[in-house]
Amino acid sequence: MADKISLKDTISIGIGGMVGGGIFAVLGLAVSIAQGGTPLAFLFAGLLAVITSYSYAKLSQKYPDRGGTVKFINQGFGVSIFSGAINNLLWVSYIIMLSLYASAFGAYAPNLLAISSNTTIDFHIYASGIIVLATAINYYSIAVVGKIESYAVIIKLIILIGFIGVGAYGLIGNPNLSQLAISNWESPVQLFAAGMVIFVAYEGFELIANAAPDIVNPEKNIPKAYYYSVIFCYCSLYHYCHCHCRFTSV
Repeated sequence: MADKISLKDTISIGIGGMVGGGIFAVLGLAVSIAQGGTPLAFLFAGLLAVITSYSYAKLSQKYPDRGGTVKFINQGFGVSIFSGAINNLLWVSYIIMLSLYASAFGAYAPNLLAISSNTTIDFHIYASGIIVLATAINYYSIAVVGKIESYAVIIKLIILIGFIGVGAYGLIGNPNLSQLAISNWESPVQLFAAGMVIFVAYEGFELIANAAPDIVNPEKNIPKAYYYSVIFCYCSLYHYCHCHCRFTSV
């Protein structure tokens, strides 16, 4: 049981996959697409995430495997050229996301602690170092990943709640509230497009599927982990979105 993941840690993995650099990056893009209708786009993406998480919960219970989505695709379509192509696309997307986060870490870390006098060298050291560190942690123990994610989630949520609090305080008498009026919404097609952009960030809950074989009492905890993490993130990010939209010029 020492290497098993508790429900709390599993939820942290799901929340950590959603509340990260991705959500803060896509929010600006979503606002630029949907304008004042961004909260509606968030609602659409959140509902889609809940529906998708239901499917993932059932699949994770039926096929608990560290391959996660890859396992589901193989079970649904068999081991074929088609499933192989889809899985390769998923694999490439993970590489791109890892590169994105490593690049961001490499760009910001030298501002806190410079290793050399050359920022380019520092960038490569930090970007490569975080990839090596993450690989080592994952190789060592999935339980350690859950523990680390729990602490990381707490830090990220404190930051997120801080944004919400400051934003809510700044709304008092703020003239930008009118930006959320229906007259400032974009077309349904653009609202849909913004929702799809936001859904990319919500997809982080699928990381729970990769941890399914290591979750304590999987029959009960797998569905709870999916639903709790998605609903919690939706509520938090929806309020954050409201504050962000009201201070963003449309």
